[in-house]
Amino acid sequence: MSAAASQEADPWVDSFLEQFRTGRDASVYTLRNYRHALEEFIRWHRQEGGQMPDWRKLQRDDFRAYVRFLGRNRLGRASIQLRFSALRTFYRFLIRQGIVAASPIKNLALPKREKRLPQFLTVAQIKDLLEAPLQELAEQQQTSKQPVEPGIFLRDVAILEAIYSCGLRISEMCGLVAEDIDWGNQMVRVRGKGRKERLVPIGMPALSAIERYWASLPQPPAGPDYVFLSHARKPALYPRLVQLRLKRYLARAGLDPRMTPHKLRHSYATHLLDAGADLRSVQELLGHAHLATTQVYTHLTTERLKRVYDQAHPRA
Repeated sequence: MSAAASQEADPWVDSFLEQFRTGRDASVYTLRNYRHALEEFIRWHRQEGGQMPDWRKLQRDDFRAYVRFLGRNRLGRASIQLRFSALRTFYRFLIRQGIVAASPIKNLALPKREKRLPQFLTVAQIKDLLEAPLQELAEQQQTSKQPVEPGIFLRDVAILEAIYSCGLRISEMCGLVAEDIDWGNQMVRVRGKGRKERLVPIGMPALSAIERYWASLPQPPAGPDYVFLSHARKPALYPRLVQLRLKRYLARAGLDPRMTPHKLRHSYATHLLDAGADLRSVQELLGHAHLATTQVYTHLTTERLKRVYDQAHPRA
């Protein structure tokens, strides 16, 4: 450990991060973001006060000063909110441990987060994207002088079909195991945030794509084996690989390659609501803890209806 790192080490922060990692089944991204946010606050406090923060003595004014510092550094509202989400969760940990009696940042005024509507693909664009892996496979088989292994392309079709068919987060998709799929009832058990499980329907196109992919493997997954593999004999598909493969197929389909796998989840929710699904059902399918999180998609469908009205009504 470097001298700088040891200076910023805080036993309570280390204890919190370890408990957060083991106790809440947190994603590696949340854990990384929380670690970064807390270490960043410690560095700021050392620069401002010349010493490590004493969490028992920090006051609301200390955190108001930190908000002003972040604002002067032109951090966006979402970035500031993220940092204080980490601090709020950390203070809840300190309260449970009896280190502090109350959180000094409770109800602290922060810049309001900008309201951004989720991006999504149209049904036609989804169709183009889902067809892209097999189109590339066919092209490579025609032009390559060497035999082309179809398994990776069949896997990619199955991945895209499953994310869109079930509205999965990328971490949920990577964590699927063979016994999670109920083939007879066309249902999938999904492990979401905070170890919460939910059952979601899966369509026949997705199930058929998984079957074709499994048939290409030396041995199909069973029981606790992962549904999707990074390679034919290596388990644990990881999010970064999915992101890179998606960029490839987005570009091939003539779509924005900067779009993330999460946009397929946005598309899933938007298309359900467009087709008449009720908000509560979509909330359950997505695994949202709060209805307000799902309601953002109603703005998308409302905007679409307004455009249709403006274009079609004679007295719009």
